[in-house]
Amino acid sequence: MSGTLNKVMLIGHLGDEVKMHYFDDKNCVGRFPLATNETYTNRQTNERVTNTEWHNIVVRNKAAEICEKYLSKGDKVYIEGRIKTRKWTDEKGLERYSTEIQCIDFTFLTNKNEQQGQMPKTNQPISQPQQSTQPSVTPEDDDLPF
Repeated sequence: MSGTLNKVMLIGHLGDEVKMHYFDDKNCVGRFPLATNETYTNRQTNERVTNTEWHNIVVRNKAAEICEKYLSKGDKVYIEGRIKTRKWTDEKGLERYSTEIQCIDFTFLTNKNEQQGQMPKTNQPISQPQQSTQPSVTPEDDDLPF
């Protein structure tokens, strides 16, 4: 295969609010950090270890405005995009590099009603839970590998 692929898919939590930068009346860029976690059990100490990786997300124009309006710190979001490394010069004249995820598509995964502890309003009365006629499966009876 002679082609290449630069594709990133992330599900994580916003580490801060979306920061907007406006260039003219049509163009803008939104930037925010996204945290993804990896959790595993250390075999030697038998303790759970969590590693957090931070990603710099860049969203453009209308998508950036939507993210600014609906996303806030801690929200869970799916991001699809590509990796882009920028080279820039800092105030001391040193060349610096930043690796970013240029967002192409996104999906909000945090339900605002759940986040605020509210239940959606319905016109149906709340009924008592009914007994299940099926036997419950305990983890010992479950032979699935996952």
